[in-house]
Amino acid sequence: MDNKTVRIDKFLWAVRIYKTRSQAAEACKKSHVLIDGNSVKASRDVKVGDVFEVKKNPVNYQYRIKELLTNRVGAKLVENYIEDLTPEEELFKLELNRNAPHFKRNRGTGRPTKKERRDIEKLGI
Repeated sequence: MDNKTVRIDKFLWAVRIYKTRSQAAEACKKSHVLIDGNSVKASRDVKVGDVFEVKKNPVNYQYRIKELLTNRVGAKLVENYIEDLTPEEELFKLELNRNAPHFKRNRGTGRPTKKERRDIEKLGI
């Protein structure tokens, strides 16, 4: 590619971190995308070698840019453009969240009773 920089929102969309470019721009607006610990605007230009952080609860993902692109690529090709630097502790949070017990109440059943509340607290939710 002959360009030396690309907008961060376009890059996040192109490497499939966000499903749409507007979602990537919204994440930047809400300070979910950081470069060097500072939140960035969607129009911020990134270059090869930049390290950025994306906050998606409960995990803060970290990536390094290997190569720039402006068009969306297939999921198998993403590894050619970014390097995942996310620490193991962050990925462990995701695993904990997946394995956590979930308590579901039917809509319209009102507030939990005292017994139900104790049961919920026992589960640690």
